[in-house]
Amino acid sequence: MYDVLVLVIALALFTVLAFMRVSAMPLAAIVALVTCILAGLPVLDTILGPFMDSAASYVANYTFIFFLGALFSAVYEKSNAAKSIALFLSKLTKGKHICVLIFIVVSLLTYGGISGFVVYFVMYPICLQLWHENNMSRKLIPAAITAGCWTISMIAPGSPSVQNVVAMKSLGTPATAALRVGIVSVIVEAVLIILWFEYRERALRKKGLVFDDPDLPPLPEAEKAYFVPKEDEKMPNVVIAFIPIAVILILFNGFKIPVEAAVFFGILAACVLFKPSMGSLKDYIAAANKGGTDAIGALMNTAIVVGFGGVAKATPGFTKVVDWILHLNISPYMFVAIAVALCAGMCGSASGGMGIAFDALKQTFIDLGVNLEYVHRISTIAAGTLDTLPHQGGQITIFALTHMDHKSAYFDIAITQLVIPLLTVFLVTIPLCNIGF
Repeated sequence: MYDVLVLVIALALFTVLAFMRVSAMPLAAIVALVTCILAGLPVLDTILGPFMDSAASYVANYTFIFFLGALFSAVYEKSNAAKSIALFLSKLTKGKHICVLIFIVVSLLTYGGISGFVVYFVMYPICLQLWHENNMSRKLIPAAITAGCWTISMIAPGSPSVQNVVAMKSLGTPATAALRVGIVSVIVEAVLIILWFEYRERALRKKGLVFDDPDLPPLPEAEKAYFVPKEDEKMPNVVIAFIPIAVILILFNGFKIPVEAAVFFGILAACVLFKPSMGSLKDYIAAANKGGTDAIGALMNTAIVVGFGGVAKATPGFTKVVDWILHLNISPYMFVAIAVALCAGMCGSASGGMGIAFDALKQTFIDLGVNLEYVHRISTIAAGTLDTLPHQGGQITIFALTHMDHKSAYFDIAITQLVIPLLTVFLVTIPLCNIGF
């Protein structure tokens, strides 16, 4: 019991420090240190071993894509292409339904196969301009972007998401497994998220919370400069502004080239097409410098939190929780959902949780004699629930990128990506599977 309590204490401490606005580096280091001491792990060996191994693996896997994504974002800011798209979208919605619009656009991009982390960088400058244009509170930006990345596009039948692929490879099921159940679950989840965003937009406006809310972490001066009106300000036509994004989608989905290469060619297209509004060589250099700075900050903040996840996995409590899951005496589909959700919660990662759950429980799932297509769909949805606890790496990235923090913006992320998916899987997905829908 004590070993499991250590994990609970660690997650609680992480949450408290995050809401106190302790930054990622000291936050992860303090929680990892406390976890090592309470779990009886050798501190130095654990920090230099599981902690650094997990952080280093993340850096090795994602450095290039973080840099390319940040560079793409910087070019869109510097050229005013983000402003062009934002003004177009604002006119399209007449200043209403902004969060819903971003949620849908991001869902389409990620369902199209673009990495969520790339979409972060692509959409942030557009959102920033859109929120400024409509004088909306910035606290909804992180939730609007991440809800599009990690909810319906992640769980939908046919999605190229890692979660869908893990289930396919582990269970031998197709990408469209449990098609009807999946479609209904996606519709329910999407409707609930849309209703929440519509409610929150109106509620925040009624409270008088606006773009320059003094209670929110301030924007850097460099980003504020983009909102200062300039004489003869140039910006690409909105059709031109969409072309580099289309290039990425076409190359990645149509020609099946690696996402890093697709984003690289998208950047080249942007540099050429946006030349009239980019100005001199100094503007390109400034965009490259900003992209590099943004990428390193976001990457390292995320990697260091992933390092804490490595420490959590090394504790005796982690092993005991997995063993406890193996012996749960509940209905098969409920067992699948709880097992995957808990593993994802301990890892702070949907795909990581699924990997651990299937490694430990794949044969158990098969031995249960249930429909593996239902197991597939339940797993992909359940993985996207407790992974959204405050130690999730994706949150650290979006907060670093948008200059926000848990205290300011976690609430809406928790509702759209933890509470609503939990309601969906337990009140919709599992009951539909139980009746053989």
